[in-house]
Amino acid sequence: QVQLVESGGGLVQSGGSLRLSCGVSGFTPHYYAIGWFRQAPGKEREGVSCINVKDGSTNIAASVKGRFTISRDSSTVYLQMNSLKPEDTAVYYCAAVRIIMGGRCTVAGATFGQGTQVTVSS
Repeated sequence: QVQLVESGGGLVQSGGSLRLSCGVSGFTPHYYAIGWFRQAPGKEREGVSCINVKDGSTNIAASVKGRFTISRDSSTVYLQMNSLKPEDTAVYYCAAVRIIMGGRCTVAGATFGQGTQVTVSS
């Protein structure tokens, strides 16, 4: 059974950087990608970035494009977050994803980690 463990969250000032890590174990061929999602208080979960484990292609949400980068090294997937803004404050989750649509990871059938809190102060 796939397991995902996020780390690297914390408190940072506006304009700062953080790198989130997602350690993945038990990955099976049922999954096609690893995605990063986030959920702010009172808001719906939002897809942030996606990396296809088959061909390495990536997708970044428009709201973070140019500031966030997804990468993969063996069994760890990273989300490098630069020029952070207060509106990036959320719990960030990584997920093993079964369905990709238009290059974007979807939540259908996905398995999520426990999440890591990112707080950006103004």
